[in-house]
Amino acid sequence: MRKLALSDEILLSIDKPARYIGGEVNAVMKDPGEVDIRFAMCFPDVYEIGMSHLGIQILYDMFNQRDDIWCERVYSPWTDLDKVMREQKIPLFALESQDPVKDFDFLGITIQYEMCYTNILQILDLAQIPLEASRRTKEHPLVIGGGPCAYNPEPLAEFFDLFYIGEGETRYFELMDLYKEWKASGAPREAFLRRAASVPGIYVPSLYAVSYQEDGTVAAMEPVCEEAPEKVQKQVVTDMTTASYPEKPVVPFIKATQDRVVLEIQRGCIRGCRFCQAGTIYRPTRERDLEMLKKSAYAMLKNTGHEEISLSSLSSSDYSQLGGLVNFLIDEFGSRGINISLPSLRIDAFSLDVMSKVQDVRKSSLTFAPEAGSQRLRDVINKGLTEEMILEGAGQAFQGGWNRVKLYFMLGLPTETEEDMKGIAHLAEKIAEEYYEIPKDQRNGKCQIVVSTSFFVPKPFTPFQWAQMCTKEEFLHRAYVVNHEIKDQLNRKSIKYNWHEADVTVLEGVLARGDRKVAQVIRRAYEKGCLFDSWSECFHNELWEDAFRECGVDMDFYTVRPRAVDEVFPWDFIDIGVSRCFLEREWEKAQKGVVTENCRQSCSGCGAAVFGGGVCFERKN
Repeated sequence: MRKLALSDEILLSIDKPARYIGGEVNAVMKDPGEVDIRFAMCFPDVYEIGMSHLGIQILYDMFNQRDDIWCERVYSPWTDLDKVMREQKIPLFALESQDPVKDFDFLGITIQYEMCYTNILQILDLAQIPLEASRRTKEHPLVIGGGPCAYNPEPLAEFFDLFYIGEGETRYFELMDLYKEWKASGAPREAFLRRAASVPGIYVPSLYAVSYQEDGTVAAMEPVCEEAPEKVQKQVVTDMTTASYPEKPVVPFIKATQDRVVLEIQRGCIRGCRFCQAGTIYRPTRERDLEMLKKSAYAMLKNTGHEEISLSSLSSSDYSQLGGLVNFLIDEFGSRGINISLPSLRIDAFSLDVMSKVQDVRKSSLTFAPEAGSQRLRDVINKGLTEEMILEGAGQAFQGGWNRVKLYFMLGLPTETEEDMKGIAHLAEKIAEEYYEIPKDQRNGKCQIVVSTSFFVPKPFTPFQWAQMCTKEEFLHRAYVVNHEIKDQLNRKSIKYNWHEADVTVLEGVLARGDRKVAQVIRRAYEKGCLFDSWSECFHNELWEDAFRECGVDMDFYTVRPRAVDEVFPWDFIDIGVSRCFLEREWEKAQKGVVTENCRQSCSGCGAAVFGGGVCFERKN
């Protein structure tokens, strides 16, 4: 029987002890004496968030298919247990074995959003692993990062031994085999890092030197040994149907944020929204085969006992076999009370027809994401959505029995004017009017429209990576304009308005576009007590501001400063397949308000065809 890392006394004194005991349904147990590699897979946030992440479930299942690897899970201890572990010097442990993470071969950390950066330091600190990679020895695990934020790894570079750029199904086993050879050889730690750098997709920060211009921008980033390539190319799964996918995902003991079976139907997006990093870094679009998805749905529902299945992709409406898949799920599982969730749908007749099938009489709210209030600005961001399409979709939804609509917009987009801001309120009003044009006896209760605005962050590897970002005060002014305009609308009682925290957004912008100089600020903020920054109740902006001031790092340098088209960015050493020339063309077209057709309509020559597969393959053949 396993011995738990935490005593009964501790477990009874903290919130949700089930976060830390492991032993869940489908958790993989192995004999540590019979494996060659122990891999701790970490999501640097609380258990309920981390257990909802599909990527970890995929890699967890893939690693554990091999007899010589035992992959276990670890999450950030919540603040109550964090305090106890520090006081009693309890090392951070993995859930399955309850063994200290410091005794593992690898600590893999997925980096899904910038506001988890201090949690990464918490993980290392509690695991009793030196924060700086330069201070680690052969006695410490190799710390490897991956996920979307690894596409600009520089603010975290000094804390990681390696980064994996791209999709983990492709090169991880090659890296593991290399590690086994190195481990048997007895060679120094640096020897493994040099050899690892020659594996495609692996970035070893210590093997690169960065130089700066007088104005503080990056001059160059150059490898310091022959094993390290000048460009690190992202790794892509070209055949999604045969790629590893878990049929027995781990079932959490307590309710997770996404407490359901998740069926990934495709990767990538054909749309090309210019603000969207995911739409660029996950190119090209690749679909999973319908028969494979049917088989996976059966297996996962059987092996988990979940009562809901969610179809996952960046744009579910664009999956070519969506209708067939939804009909299958309804026919097979509808009578068993299995709910079907369809996020990321566009506003069109086909999507509404699909939604009406799965929601039946119980109409939940519909979510639309126009992103901008005016047609001019929607063209700037290449949203590919007209006001006519929005209103027609809303009207059809209301006639179909829905009465609640969520609308998502961004404020602070490039070229935005006050008219664009006010356009958010005007569009919400027009949607409300669509509802009240329906005869009263045919309406389904009161109309409820929730308008939510987030603030725009220019992300790496998007056409907007050259864009200036608003200050906190400018963001709040924009939210005030929208709020004031909504209050002037005839149907204002039907419209509710929410907006995101401006100070969090500014910090996110710094971390998203930062270079290696930002690392000292992250460390200082962590030392001051910053933790769980993505949780509003835990975020302390004044501590971050103090950390920037004490480190002599100017936040405005990374956010509001204008950028020349030929500026060298901290992330330029990564090759995502999408060319810089394409991004420059899209940046120019954005400023002119010129729309680019989606990938199925015509090829825009972004460069992702080099990977083959998906829509690019269809067009070539």
